[in-house]
Amino acid sequence: MEQTKTFNDFGLSPHLLEAIDQKGFETPTDIQSLTIPLMLEDDSNIIAQAQTGTGKTAAFGLPLIEMIEPELKPVQALILVPTRELAIQVAEEIDSLKGNKNLEIVPIYGGQSIEPQLKRLKRGVHIVVGTPGRVIDHINRGSLKLDQIKQLILDEADEMLNMGFIEDMEEIMRHTNSEKRTLLFSATMPPRIKQLAKKYMNDYQMVKAKREELMPQQTDQLYYEVRVSEKFRALSRIIDFEDQFYGLVFCKTRKDAGELAEKLVENGYNAEAIHGEISQAQRERSLNRFKKRKVTILVATDVAARGIDVNDLTHVVNYALPQDPESYVHRIGRTGRAGKGGTAITFVTPGETRRFQSIQQMTGKKIYRAKLPKTGDIIRAKKDKINSELVRLSENKLNNDFKEWANELLENNEPAEVLAAVLQLSFEKKLNPKNFSEIDAGENKLTAKNKNGRARLFISMGRNDDLTPQKLVKLISSKTDVKSRQISEVKVKDDFSFVTVPMDRAMKIIARFKDRNGKRLATFAKN
Repeated sequence: MEQTKTFNDFGLSPHLLEAIDQKGFETPTDIQSLTIPLMLEDDSNIIAQAQTGTGKTAAFGLPLIEMIEPELKPVQALILVPTRELAIQVAEEIDSLKGNKNLEIVPIYGGQSIEPQLKRLKRGVHIVVGTPGRVIDHINRGSLKLDQIKQLILDEADEMLNMGFIEDMEEIMRHTNSEKRTLLFSATMPPRIKQLAKKYMNDYQMVKAKREELMPQQTDQLYYEVRVSEKFRALSRIIDFEDQFYGLVFCKTRKDAGELAEKLVENGYNAEAIHGEISQAQRERSLNRFKKRKVTILVATDVAARGIDVNDLTHVVNYALPQDPESYVHRIGRTGRAGKGGTAITFVTPGETRRFQSIQQMTGKKIYRAKLPKTGDIIRAKKDKINSELVRLSENKLNNDFKEWANELLENNEPAEVLAAVLQLSFEKKLNPKNFSEIDAGENKLTAKNKNGRARLFISMGRNDDLTPQKLVKLISSKTDVKSRQISEVKVKDDFSFVTVPMDRAMKIIARFKDRNGKRLATFAKN
């Protein structure tokens, strides 16, 4: 099929072209050029193979919007997706593309109360985006009827297969009318997907988008070996060391993203999170603040980050290792754009080495191992930032009250002494080396030095294991002969804890603290 160059070539309505323009879409991707005209001009079933992240939602969403008849009450289109995050994202994307067309689009998924979904379905919906399990729940309740749908879209069909939804997909298809059109989108075409197509999609047309080169050429790719418990401190060091940090930080789950953003804010960083559980209005507010650099760190999940288009990011950080090479490429492709440089950073924990090697092999580009900045490097970087800010302020018009105050101080005092006092008063805590502890970078070089005959122990259990300081002390006492009064400086974090105990009891605790598989749960903390 001859490729078109602009969205104007597809014969889309003016209101859709206006919505596309407002979204900032300029040139259609290969899968969009293949799919949009075919959906609009032909009634045949379609199987489309394309990489994730190449604009598949708009490829089927735009013609779908064009074909929906707002005045008809029954559900006209069902889009099946593998996860609730994707259900929310696809629904939001189509809603943002509909322009002024009066369409009702609703995502339905598990993990959310079914009552709001029942109310929305009862009011009347044109397009339903749902996960297989929740769609079946609604079918069984009679709240979702598919006997009059005109379009059935299976998005990320191979992922639904991998997640064990193939039988659910078939069950749902049995409740649809035979006259509908079915469109199947998948990054890969395993045999089971082909069998599904053969059974339910007679006379389909197959389109395959060319594999796009998504690996950015202007991006420096680095990785750091860190323990899970050291990730936050490692991220903090990287942010503090950079002259300017303006980037995306990727987490695995929405819970992780929310907690990391909260922890960054608590530690004085300008951060926000976006994930599948926040509202569209809140998402747009966060993205707007990020684009205006009122927020400089945006923590996101893979699904929530779809549609983010910012050309001048300095960093992308894989706080959690991506699941596959394709996800890695899509993540880091968000920096190093428009001819500008960028840095992609990946944290690799000891248990992830093999998967990371696989990602590096598949991408075909060297990812260099780096060492985290030392305490002295961080302090020097912070001083440089302070110096730059002081110079910037001095070059602007200063407040007269402060200038008069400065002149009064300088009348009877040495300028260097006064400036040193101001700097110490303002930044002593921020630049105190005692507030920084070196990170071991996952090399497990642990020591037990302690001047007072006591040892600091690291326990790889925390609040997420239902531990409290009291429970931890009681657990240690029950497993050893260490008395509770001998245990001090107990700190319980989310995934780990610290305690201080007599040196002669430390090895006994280390020997006794093991999980069911015999793996040690306690060891000496680092200096």
